[in-house]
Amino acid sequence: MNQMQQMMKQVKKMQEQMLKTQEALAAKTVEGSAGGVVTVTANGQKKILSIAIKPEAVDPEDVEMLQDLVLTAVNDALAKADELANNDMGKLTGGMNIPGLF
Repeated sequence: MNQMQQMMKQVKKMQEQMLKTQEALAAKTVEGSAGGVVTVTANGQKKILSIAIKPEAVDPEDVEMLQDLVLTAVNDALAKADELANNDMGKLTGGMNIPGLF
């Protein structure tokens, strides 16, 4: 029974560390960009915090280009947020991929 209690303590400690890491991810930011004219900032929890578009990106004759730039920048930021989360959480899980963690 003593081993079971020790294991439960370790599990609880790991859960606490994961919670702290997830909270820390909310405070970390990454930037994605496209064409040097669209920049998207996201946090480590994949929440988009801001989108900046330089005036030269706005061409009323080519709205599709701006849409593509925004989409590319958002996807770039989210990919970087995924990488950040995987790196930070991987430190806790020893590289194991645990479904549903992030």
